[in-house]
Amino acid sequence: MNVPILQVNDLKTFYKTRFGDQVHAVDGVSFDLKAGSKLGIAGESGCGKSTLALSLMGYFMQPLHLKSGTIVVSGNEVTSMSKEDIRTKILGKEIAYIPQAAMNVLNPTGRIKKFVSDVLREHRPELTQKDVMDLAAERFEMLGLERRVLEAYPHELSGGMKQRTVVAISTIMNPKVLIADEPTSALDVSSQKLVIKLIDQLMNADIVKSLIFITHELPLLYHVTDEILVMYAGEIVERGTSKELIFDAYHPYSQALMNAIVVPEIGMKNKQLSAIPGAPPNLKFEITGCRYAERCSYVTPACKLGKIDMMTFENRTYRCTRTLEEVKSV
Repeated sequence: MNVPILQVNDLKTFYKTRFGDQVHAVDGVSFDLKAGSKLGIAGESGCGKSTLALSLMGYFMQPLHLKSGTIVVSGNEVTSMSKEDIRTKILGKEIAYIPQAAMNVLNPTGRIKKFVSDVLREHRPELTQKDVMDLAAERFEMLGLERRVLEAYPHELSGGMKQRTVVAISTIMNPKVLIADEPTSALDVSSQKLVIKLIDQLMNADIVKSLIFITHELPLLYHVTDEILVMYAGEIVERGTSKELIFDAYHPYSQALMNAIVVPEIGMKNKQLSAIPGAPPNLKFEITGCRYAERCSYVTPACKLGKIDMMTFENRTYRCTRTLEEVKSV
């Protein structure tokens, strides 16, 4: 039986401001991830994507707090574990993370070998320094980096080399789940392609079992992932295969995202671009009804009466009051 590696159930997390307000950044998110799966999470800035990533790893440190829900990774319930157990048993081994602006996360005062050594020796203290260097060199060479890179300082590496170095360090423990948080942001097309190729290489070699790829560039996920979750204002509003979400989105927000982006795919090049009106809601306040209602061109009085549940039709899931017939008639 193919039991999911990662199971997330009704996860709710919030930020507490210095004035005591609670900003509900992730509100009722549920999904699972099986071995070999590549899942994309898309949405505009501020929708909760990165907060969800931090929450999945148990990074509940001020000002981020867990309100309710469960996160289970390989049978370990992260939400009930101590910070020390999360650090030693989960991070790097079960879940690894490639952060945003990955090229800037390396401490400029340390050699690359120090970062690798810190990770490996923390989780495998029995390794000698020679063992550490040999393992690191093997992984670096697999990703197209020479052994001499381990002796270098970050400022001595090109942007592409830094990117590969961060990927190598993040996956050195062969994690079950790799979370890549906007790893292609601000990169040129060639560098984006390189990052995607590296991640595919790690999955094909069974070094990484499954992938969560976070981006605001929805069309990019067509070339990277099998499925996509679309987030809006802390909630999942649609889930489907990458092909379905790109070419036949159901939720009005998913459709608006696609209409606001140039898509170089066959049949999509001549579409008219349109901006999404308005702005996302303030998550400090309780929201009654659909969170997208104030920006939606299909809004009806029913959209504002109460919480909108997810609906499932034809193996597609979306959060909307419109029926499948109404969606298809547009």
